[in-house]
Amino acid sequence: DWSIHENGITYRLLIFLQPPPGHSFIQELDTTGQLPARRVRLVLECTCTREQLLGDISCFLHHPNDKLLRHRSFYLLRTLCTDSYLDLEKIVCWSQQLVRSAWLLLPQLHHWQLTVLPSSKSCKFQLTSSSKMNICTEM
Repeated sequence: DWSIHENGITYRLLIFLQPPPGHSFIQELDTTGQLPARRVRLVLECTCTREQLLGDISCFLHHPNDKLLRHRSFYLLRTLCTDSYLDLEKIVCWSQQLVRSAWLLLPQLHHWQLTVLPSSKSCKFQLTSSSKMNICTEM
């Protein structure tokens, strides 16, 4: 979605979050067991077949003593989840950090100012040009 207003443009983007390798998302059902609840759990999945065929990832589920794997899984849970459930506020924070980091690598850095806007429900930021034109983006 996008809209034009007096001094700029606003874009609204829907971003689909995919689980990292070795994990999957499970959307839980509500108390009736029929409708999806608003909670999504991040769970470990078996990747032994992929490990054997491609060798590009070790199975998080079946190598619980591997310190590197445990660290990656713990970091992911701490960064995006609360009690193994995706936490929208943490995802927004993580997304904002990614936008800030990526912005520093772009050549537009010198012609536009990036401002991350406060929000707990989405990643919002504004670009302002030297001519005071604004581009707002909400992800």
